[in-house]
Amino acid sequence: MTKPPQAPNAPVQPIFELIEVEQVFEVPKPGRPLFSRETVGLRALDGVRLSIRKGTSLAIVGESGSGKSTLLRVLLGLDKPSGGRALYRGKPIGEARARGTDFARDVAMVYQDARGSLDPRMTIGAIIAEPLRHFNIVPPEGETARIAHLLDRVGLPADAAGRFPSGLSGGQVRRVAIARALASEPSVLVADEAVSGLDVSTQAQLLTLLQSLQRDMGLTLAFITHDLGVASYLCEEIAIMYLGRIVENGPTDAVLKAPAHPYSAALRAAAPQFFEPLSRPLPGEIPSPLDLPKGCRFSTRCPAAQADCQTKDPQLGKLGSRRAVACIHPITHA
Repeated sequence: MTKPPQAPNAPVQPIFELIEVEQVFEVPKPGRPLFSRETVGLRALDGVRLSIRKGTSLAIVGESGSGKSTLLRVLLGLDKPSGGRALYRGKPIGEARARGTDFARDVAMVYQDARGSLDPRMTIGAIIAEPLRHFNIVPPEGETARIAHLLDRVGLPADAAGRFPSGLSGGQVRRVAIARALASEPSVLVADEAVSGLDVSTQAQLLTLLQSLQRDMGLTLAFITHDLGVASYLCEEIAIMYLGRIVENGPTDAVLKAPAHPYSAALRAAAPQFFEPLSRPLPGEIPSPLDLPKGCRFSTRCPAAQADCQTKDPQLGKLGSRRAVACIHPITHA
């Protein structure tokens, strides 16, 4: 029996969808003796709502400790959330990951420590061949040609297949990590700080490569970064995190040109620009996730905080048709 055709105006099911996702870790209670068993809950994620549509590129941006890495682990199904729902193509991510190899083949990862993710005892060819064999992508006689094709796709010569990771530069190692991720023929690519620690010219080359791969292969790209410049160049959409929550998301250009959340504006102002003096950093310290401020968690550092910001906890709400912000008094632009 054939399925009825989908209505023209029916919403398209997102690839990933997080609905009020929470992730709480039990940690030793501060100030207690080391042998004490008293614990307290640390909310690494607190009511996260996020949707990643097919074919889009999304940057997840935030300072260290904002929850980016925890969110990444939830998206990859490595950690089950403490609360809420984390879905992949409409199914719980944990369930999708447990059923066969479809999820592992469809969702590929480029790790932040690219060199550490490669076995130093294996040649580059053998490293790329592993997913080809695991997922039966090509017959054995076709491996050499496919490896050469993947190396060429990421800008490396075919003879790189016979080299070891220790003989490659930092930029070349990142290209190998991308080639290995593409070997399973995924539809989703997740990259964690994939260009951090590299010189500017190498970063630009890799960003251009990722951009062309995403466009030419129709990949859905989720890119974790702390660099707004990288996010603005590479990704169509952006989600900005602060202390376990997404405080603003929407089209990258719109959010960065006219940020609605004071934290987004502060990040934008702190980004270095040529021939411009460095801006003053945000005042105050990032609160401990074990002792969050009452009301808005950004209120202790917000230059525009008002009295009700100390008592009301803002939730992520719509701002126009494509944006959302978690702020009682969002910034307005003429």
